[in-house]
Order: sequence, then C-alpha cells, then structure tokens
Amino acid sequence: MQAHFTQGSIYKHIIKMSVLSAIGLLSIFIVDLVDLYFLSLLGEIQMASAIGFAGIILFFTIAISIGFMIAMGAMVAQSIGAKDLEGARAYTTNVFVLCLIIGSLVGFGVWFFVPEILAFLGAKGRSLILASSYLAIIVPSLPVLMVAMAAAGALRSVGDAKHAMYVTLLAGIINAVLDPLLIFTFDMGIAGAAWASVAARVGMMIYALYLVVYKHKLLGIFDIERFKKDLPVIAHVALPAVLTNIETPVGNAYVMYVLADFGDSAVAGFSIIGRIIPVAFCLVFAISGAVGPIIGQNHGAKLYERVHQVIRKSFVIIVVYSAVISLLLFALKGTIVSVFNAQGEASYLIVMFCTWLAILSVFRGFLFVANAAFNNLGKAQYSTAMNFGKATLGTVPFVYYGAKYYGAFGILLFETIGSIVFGIMASFVAFRTVKQLKKAHP
Repeated sequence: MQAHFTQGSIYKHIIKMSVLSAIGLLSIFIVDLVDLYFLSLLGEIQMASAIGFAGIILFFTIAISIGFMIAMGAMVAQSIGAKDLEGARAYTTNVFVLCLIIGSLVGFGVWFFVPEILAFLGAKGRSLILASSYLAIIVPSLPVLMVAMAAAGALRSVGDAKHAMYVTLLAGIINAVLDPLLIFTFDMGIAGAAWASVAARVGMMIYALYLVVYKHKLLGIFDIERFKKDLPVIAHVALPAVLTNIETPVGNAYVMYVLADFGDSAVAGFSIIGRIIPVAFCLVFAISGAVGPIIGQNHGAKLYERVHQVIRKSFVIIVVYSAVISLLLFALKGTIVSVFNAQGEASYLIVMFCTWLAILSVFRGFLFVANAAFNNLGKAQYSTAMNFGKATLGTVPFVYYGAKYYGAFGILLFETIGSIVFGIMASFVAFRTVKQLKKAHP
C-alpha cells in the first residue's frame, strides 16, 4: 500500500480530497437543511426552535464521532507513511472497538438525561417536547455513527477519498428518500425525521465497513494484548481530538442558552443559519478532514516542507472559496428568508448573516486546518488548547457583551469575532510547529 500523498502536486491532492469529501458531506448537510425545510412546512415555529436545541446535543455526539474519525485517520495514515501495514490494521481494529464502547456509554448517558439537558439549554414548552422526542430516537444510534465515521477516516487515510465520499453520499440519499416519506406519507412528523437519520447511519456503517474490510483489508484480528498496548497511543490522539471537537458544541450551547432569552424566532433564525453554514461552506468543513491524511503521510515520511505547503495552500483555497460563496449568499439572502418562511427576528438574523458575517467564516477554516495539522503532527494537545480557548475565552465574554449591547445579532457578531482571534492564533502556532519539526528533522 503506497503513501500517495508524499509525492505529486499538493494543490491536486488537497482539491481532490476536499472536493470528494465535500460532495459526501454536502449530501448530509443538504438533508439536514431539507429536514428543517420539510418540518417548517408543518407550520410550527417551535419546530425549527426544537431542531435548534436538539442540534446542540447532536453536535456534541457527532463531535465525539469526528474525534475518533480524526484519530483513526491520523494513526492509519502515519502507519502507512512509515510503511507499517500491520500497524495500520491493528489501529483500525482497535479504534473500532473503542468506538463501540465509548459510543454505547455516551449514547446511553445522553439519552437518559435528554429532557434535563434541553431544559438547561433553555428549551421549554412545545419546543422541549418536540426536541425530546426527536433525540430519544436518534441518540441511541451513536455507536453506529462512530463506527461509520471512523471507517470513513480509515478510507481517507489510505487515499480512497472517492469511496469515503460514497459512504457519506449513501447516508444522504437514504435520509433524503425516507424524510418526506416518514414525515408526511406516514404522518410521523419530527419522529419521522429522526428515524430517517437512524436508517441513514446504519446504511453508512454497513457500506463503510464493507470497504474497509473487503476492499482495503484494513481490519485485523482483535488482540486484547495489542489493544492494551495501543490504547495509550490511540488515547494520545483520540482524547485531545474528541475534547477539541466537543468544545465547539459546548460553546454553541452557551450561545443557544443566551439566545433563548430572545424568543423562539431568534432561536429559529440561529437554527436555520446553523444549517446554511455547512451547506454553503461545505468545502471549508471538508478541507480540514481532507488535509489530515495528507499531513499525516508526509509527517510519517518526515517531509516537513510539504507539510508547510499543505497548510499554506489550504488557506489559499479557503480564502478564494469563501469569497465566492459569501457573494452568492448576499445575492440570495431574500430567497433564503422566503424559502424558510422566516419572520421577525429570524428573518433579520439571516439577512445580517448573509450580508456581514458569511465572509468571516474564512477564519473558522483557518482554525479547522490548523487543528488538522496539530492532530496529525503529534501535537493534538495544541488543537485541544485552541478549541478550549475558542469555546471559553473566545465565546463567553464575546457573546455576553454582544447580547447585552447589541441584542440577538450581537451574539452572532461577537461570537464570530472570537473565531477570528483564535483562527489567526492557531494559524501562527501551526506554522511555528512545522518550522520546529523541520529543524529537528533536517
């Protein structure tokens, strides 16, 4: 098995991996957006509000899945870069086992306390009831999601971005087909949306495991002694990666908590924006996962000048892409408001986001790429520190000040300013880290 990313055009590797990853992610993000659209047709403003509150908890569980996907990609990519196929198989097997264990424990824990968590976030009345029923169905499928996403990480680590894309694309197709069928034809409402997501996760896992096991033969025989030996190594990458990704929904939870004081319309607006962002900026989200294996293989081969170029050229792609998308959002802001029948505060927040805040997503992209570099260069603690700082110092005082003096829009504006600060800071640290590695391995 060759380390494809240690040679050839860096731009070509980044663009190919990012586009293929983005297509798969886009299928899921679009389904989330369509979910919200279908549910908005039921005529309850509380429906969008409920999805907003539920999204915070789902983001938390998905963040754990992403953390293990990052760990899988980093460990397998480094092993392949070092031409250690047996090590790659052992890491693949052991990460899958951890996904089942951690996913079951976290899934049950969250499921048991769903109403209490939602109430803490500020959900009440009809919004609380709807969000609770939605999460009660989808949260127990966390182990399935974790295995599926870890498998996709393994596929990317060997350069098979095309099939990793097919994995997520399949999930999107299943969800898109079942959504209207269950929501409207079977009159299941928000429960139908939840069951469609569960079915998508199961389909995603089955296909991803087939590719990992039969196409790439990356699954080894489980060895308890090897598991014990690898556990500290995996934890060294996985724990910081999980903590890094958890910190984002924690920060978002505080935003939601403060925003809840401004009413269901403000929460609904935030919920709609939260689903527009990943669809519009899917390449920015995808690039962080796409460059991880590229950095990991070059790190394994000690090619640090290429690592530096991967980070720098990723930033160039993010800037160009974000500028184009921001112009499109500005042109389509009225259409977006109309499609989701947004009114009052929700309409105002959407228009202001499309006008002023969308372009600033470039700094979130910088933070994403820097974190991917840290996770794949053996410096996962740096990504944890950056995201912890963003979720606390970069969120709480900014959001508090924005809410106090500028209302609901102030919350979004000043939270974005916090992202700018930490995006710049993380970029500086990433380049400095690569420079230090180049000196240590001339």
